[in-house]
Formats: sequence, C-alpha cells, structure tokens
Amino acid sequence: MIGLGHYLTLSGLMFCIGLAGVLRRKNILMLFFSTEIMLNALNIGLIAIGNFMGNMNGQIFALFVIAIAASEVAIGLGLVIMWFKKYKTLDIDNLSTMKG
Repeated sequence: MIGLGHYLTLSGLMFCIGLAGVLRRKNILMLFFSTEIMLNALNIGLIAIGNFMGNMNGQIFALFVIAIAASEVAIGLGLVIMWFKKYKTLDIDNLSTMKG
C-alpha cells in the first residue's frame, strides 16, 4: 500500500530536482520549467498531507498554488519573449547587461 511517506518522498525528490535545475541552468526557459517542477512537488505534498489528515485544506492550497503558477508563467513568458526580441538570447549571464 502506498502511504504518506511515499508521496512525501516523491515530493521531496521532485523538489530537489527542481532546485538543482534552478541552481544549474543558464537558460531562462529552463529556469521557469525547474520552478514549475518545484511548485508541482509542493502540490503533491500538500494534497498528500491533506488526504492523510482527512480534510480538503491541502487541495485548496494546491489550487491556489496552481493559480499563482499560471500567472507566473503568463507574466514570465511575456518577459522572456521581450528579452529574446531585444537581445536574441535567453542566457541568464546576459541579464546583467539590462539597463533602465
């Protein structure tokens, strides 16, 4: 039988994979993907704990996280498109050249 520990282990592994992606990537799109992996790991943990405790709070929080992630992607991809049109690259190292 799959228990709470299995779900939390999966959530922790996914979060570590996402964190490693955030720390190692130089591409802005890969950074967004890694952030999404971290948010999905959080959702798995929230839903598993909510189910274990017998209430819907985990699922409600997960829905809020999904809504925030959707808005982050919408705004972030708009910024990435603008960045690519201006500098013709998505390399994070070039981000320091951004001037007002």
